Amino acid sequence: MKITFVVPTLNLSGGLRVVSIYAKLLATKGHIVTVVSPKEKTATVKQRVKRALKWKGYQFKNKFDDTFFKNPEYQVLICKSESKVFNHDVPDADIVIATWWETAEWVNEFSGNKGKKVYFIQGYEVYEHLPKERVKTTYRYPFFKITIANWLVDIMKKDYSAVQVALVPNSVNQEAFDADGRVKQDRPTIGFLFSETELKGVTTALKVIENLKQRIPSLRVIAFGSHLPVTFSVPDYVELSISPKQEDIRLLYQQCDLWLCCSLIEGFGLTILEAMACRTPAVSTKCGGPEDIITEGKNGYLCDVDDVNALTVVSQRILGMSDKEWLVFSSHAYEYAQSYSWSDAAGIFEAALQEALCA
Repeated sequence: MKITFVVPTLNLSGGLRVVSIYAKLLATKGHIVTVVSPKEKTATVKQRVKRALKWKGYQFKNKFDDTFFKNPEYQVLICKSESKVFNHDVPDADIVIATWWETAEWVNEFSGNKGKKVYFIQGYEVYEHLPKERVKTTYRYPFFKITIANWLVDIMKKDYSAVQVALVPNSVNQEAFDADGRVKQDRPTIGFLFSETELKGVTTALKVIENLKQRIPSLRVIAFGSHLPVTFSVPDYVELSISPKQEDIRLLYQQCDLWLCCSLIEGFGLTILEAMACRTPAVSTKCGGPEDIITEGKNGYLCDVDDVNALTVVSQRILGMSDKEWLVFSSHAYEYAQSYSWSDAAGIFEAALQEALCA
């Protein structure tokens, strides 16, 4: 098949990382793959003035980065436009894949010879900071849809009357995230992803951890994120790593007895799966994707969003387990993470594209 992925930009986001993985794996299967992106955005006049005046410390950051897409297996086309991919920018193909709500608007305008239209949905992007009605409209397009979690399949079918929706869960880099047989830490240790994005629920996580510190004074707390806190403070006892390398992230997971996720909504919940690949059980809110990953009472626990008390109770339960009890949870977490590879996912993705062609 000739397959085109249309992306909103090139950067280091998790969603684009997944696109790059599928582009590579589909190409290695013999398909002709092209990734098409608008070019790097330049600063507007207003932004240049603010930068020149150093207005409130302003810095222009477009975050354009092609690191994930430096791969000889497939072609990357950068358009002349900064804001949009047009029909003439895209090669004729069998399949053309929108990867974000805005790219779905662009793909909707493409001619039929650009390929059968597919919408790869990795999250439910109906957020306050986005034009919600436009986003919802893209979900109603008569595209064949591929998504990554059961909750997204349900939304597409129930709320948008989608008939053709394929489920292709994400995997984890099993070479990068792994651990030999482990035991519990001598000092109870919990970890979480630090982000000031409200949807990540870090304020809830910190409340849970504060409760746990009162009950387990020796508790060690590990976190990593992309930047230092700006909008709220983090307790001094949190060991916060900023933009660690992938191999260092693995080491952080390996030092935890428990990984905590308190998100309001998660398309998938990749850090949970990465932690499990490093033999770390997890506690999460029922926020979407993690509900497919965590089996209650086997490799972790699930609680209602914002339920600080319940999250505290089950976290303390795991942290307080005997070595033998914890090892059972740890082993189940590892087995789940190892049971499904990116190669498996690419095979299912390929089958979904073939189904789209025949639809």
